[in-house]
Amino acid sequence: MMKNVFSQQISGMSSMTWLSLLRVAVRRLLSTSQSSVDPKEMRKFQLLAHKWWDEQGEYAALHAMNDIRVPFIRDTLLNMGGTYQQGSPLCGVKILDVGCGGGLLSEPLGRLGASVTGIDPLEENIRTADLHKSFDPVLAKRIQYRSGSLEEIVEESVETFDVIVASEVVEHVADLEMFIRCCSQVLKPGGSLFITTINRTQLSYILGIVVAEKIAGIVPEGTHEWEKFVPPEELEHLLELSGFSVKTVNGMLYNPLTGSWSWMESTSINYALHAVKSGDQAQTSQTEPLSEMESEQRSATAGTSV
Repeated sequence: MMKNVFSQQISGMSSMTWLSLLRVAVRRLLSTSQSSVDPKEMRKFQLLAHKWWDEQGEYAALHAMNDIRVPFIRDTLLNMGGTYQQGSPLCGVKILDVGCGGGLLSEPLGRLGASVTGIDPLEENIRTADLHKSFDPVLAKRIQYRSGSLEEIVEESVETFDVIVASEVVEHVADLEMFIRCCSQVLKPGGSLFITTINRTQLSYILGIVVAEKIAGIVPEGTHEWEKFVPPEELEHLLELSGFSVKTVNGMLYNPLTGSWSWMESTSINYALHAVKSGDQAQTSQTEPLSEMESEQRSATAGTSV
């Protein structure tokens, strides 16, 4: 009897329904066969999913990085012009935090008023992020997390976001060119892309692999593969191919003795990059900096809540 009912349901389906189901199946097949997510990298971070909010643990350096990466994102967006609210300078800004982990960057951006969507391929990371967010009713309204890849977001959110942040992510992806192309697809014309990552130099190998992982234990051994580090010139080239215009590249330096980050001229180790997607006149106005007085006034009013 059940077989007959099933047969009737199948025969009752229109050719259009079958076509729709076929399209869904093909999309899912492509999204799993062509993905920027590296399964080997996922296995590394799965073991540390419960330690994201231990400020003295394996992610201490990422916690400390908020002291410079959050103001970098905030001030860059404010300098691009537009209105802002006192206390919530990023109010109305839709941000996609790719590879959000436990929400270390999503939360301070949410406290600045932004509407944040954090995605991560590891469900364990998303559970950690959701749990920590639940302790703050304000963040619970401003931030939503979901487990999945950037490619899955592309299928449903074309030109949706004002800003994309990918902090300490691109050195872990399987296909960097695809990753950047997907960023372009979900970002609005004139939108901003912020990336922090590690350069591929002899110095970055000595400090980022030998010292940070093998000697000082700043991050767990095996966290990074030097071959996957990305020189800024290579990253800029890939961004330009996907319709981005690179506006800023700043060197970053971590001091393990003080546990703090600072900006520096050299990009030979870590660096932060800001790029704007072409196709909107808004990108031209962002290159005109505010006056010194205006910049100081906005920074003072905006504050950094980390």
